[in-house]
Amino acid sequence: MDLQKLKTEFLEYLEIERGRSQLTVRNYDFYLTRFFELSGVKTPKDITEANVRSFRLKLNRLLGKDSETLKASTQNYHLIALRSFLKYLSRHDIASLAPEKIELMKQSQRSVNFLDSEDLEQLLQAPYKSPSSDIVKQRDRAILETLFSTGLRISELAKLQRNSLNLEKDEFSVKGKGGKVRLVFISEQAKQAIRHYLQMRRDGNDALFVRHDRAAGKSDEIQGEEVSPLTPRSIQRMVQRYAAIAGITKKITPHTLRHSFATDLLMNGADIRSVQELLGHSSITTTQIYTHVTNAQLREVYKAFHGRRRDEKDEDE
Repeated sequence: MDLQKLKTEFLEYLEIERGRSQLTVRNYDFYLTRFFELSGVKTPKDITEANVRSFRLKLNRLLGKDSETLKASTQNYHLIALRSFLKYLSRHDIASLAPEKIELMKQSQRSVNFLDSEDLEQLLQAPYKSPSSDIVKQRDRAILETLFSTGLRISELAKLQRNSLNLEKDEFSVKGKGGKVRLVFISEQAKQAIRHYLQMRRDGNDALFVRHDRAAGKSDEIQGEEVSPLTPRSIQRMVQRYAAIAGITKKITPHTLRHSFATDLLMNGADIRSVQELLGHSSITTTQIYTHVTNAQLREVYKAFHGRRRDEKDEDE
């Protein structure tokens, strides 16, 4: 059977039946195409453990754009796509390598970058220290508050619509990865910032956060329908700009605020399963990157309770 035709059908299955995003579909297409090219397989039966082993060796030696070998996580993305493709073939009774034969590379434990309370407050105040117009300052403060308050991914934030939020309530629903809908809670500070921003808006665009382009020589009040939603990339640049204004030297991205959201919950007593649901992780394994927080809490428990009877005995003596 023609692998290219099967790949096309598989990608259509991902998009239509599994609800994967266009970006995910493009990535899977790229990973599978690279596997076909490097392994030389032509039919499903050609996919053997020996061919996969040869592919992994070539992949491990492949140089990226920076002339460095591919990271373990990047190599695993290729293997995850291949394993998913093999599962698809198996479900359709097409003879090929068993999906469970694909083992991922071992990776070192990820560390997460989050903001302490002082840096967080400096970042949230940074829009008011910028030379931007009042409406841009208020929009950006609302974005920063919303990111920290909800733990939204940048793509989820960029897709928010005005009518998706009821500012009289403390919660709303958002569709995340794989079309999974989850409940998101929002703080009073974020609601107030959004409410103030929307009161300043004079356009009719449905997007919650839009561009206010002063370069066109038009004021915010008369742009009308010409405004467009902010893109994830523009939000990313905005966060980096305010990190610089706040004097934060380490690299800050919108995902840093998502990490800060999760870390804040755990440090205040939330359990890891609840944080998993709030972040929209399909697997608890993904959420376990935050074990550094629980480890810190364990240290405090140890210091508070270990050896207390010995200390009391020493005092008595």
